[in-house]
Amino acid sequence: MTALPLIIDCDPGVDDAIALLLALASPEDLNLLGITTVAGNVPLSLTQQNALKICELAGRPELPVFAGCPRPLLRPLLTAEHVHGTTGLEGVTFPNPSRAIQPQHGVAFLIERLTQTQQPITLATLGPLTNIAVALIQEPAIAHQIDRIVVMGGAITQGNVTPAAEFNIYVDPQAAQVVFEAGLDLTLISLDVTHQVLTTPERLDQIRALNTPVSAAAASLLAYYGTADAERYGLPGAPLHDPCVIAYLLAPHLFSGRALRVDIEVNSCLTLGQTLVDRWQSTGQPPNAQVIEQVDADGVYDLLINRLAKL
Repeated sequence: MTALPLIIDCDPGVDDAIALLLALASPEDLNLLGITTVAGNVPLSLTQQNALKICELAGRPELPVFAGCPRPLLRPLLTAEHVHGTTGLEGVTFPNPSRAIQPQHGVAFLIERLTQTQQPITLATLGPLTNIAVALIQEPAIAHQIDRIVVMGGAITQGNVTPAAEFNIYVDPQAAQVVFEAGLDLTLISLDVTHQVLTTPERLDQIRALNTPVSAAAASLLAYYGTADAERYGLPGAPLHDPCVIAYLLAPHLFSGRALRVDIEVNSCLTLGQTLVDRWQSTGQPPNAQVIEQVDADGVYDLLINRLAKL
């Protein structure tokens, strides 16, 4: 079986870092064509450097990393240093990158790669959807060359930035609206799923026990990350968000969901950024996303630990 052609769009960020490591550890399954970065968890100047550092740590410095959009379409940038630290990768000293960021803009790379490809490409999005939206606005025809897009974002029940909205969607709700209305084969992995996948002390010990530079870095990042969320929600460990996207691509049998209608709120001051999931077909609108609802958390962690051992 040939490896899946893939572009990852991200805003590293701790959980983005773990997701990238999972993808970089899986070359037999994922043909990673490039990484595009966007402002989100921290500003673009940091997300682009963080992506380079993660590739260096994983022994894949040759992978091209592109800097994309430095701010949302219509709103000021909201970042999350209180979760990820001032650098986005707090608590770990990464090797200095041996390669520079690509000179081409991330959006230009997306358009060029999707326009020229002979085989449709999968997109994995781990941050705000600004880069993808701008690419679709500039060149709508690329939608035909996107095999599918797997989005970490949104919330069916409760948000994490406001009562209604999850961070990735809230940062750039207009971009999310563009993407969700583009007619793509779209899979949504929301907080309701990622809050089932928890970095418990036992799972963290299993990662440490691999005893490699990569596992040590991953464990240190995860030990710092998400403790506030665990305390806030009364969970036995921090939720692991972005790696669920890569795990889904590697092992879709670990996840289950159904086709539903998802609309993005862009007008209300109270519910801005809400992903309105029509679970009971109340609106009569056709589904536009495969909404994941359940996950085998043990299976996700077994996969993650198995793959991290390869780096």
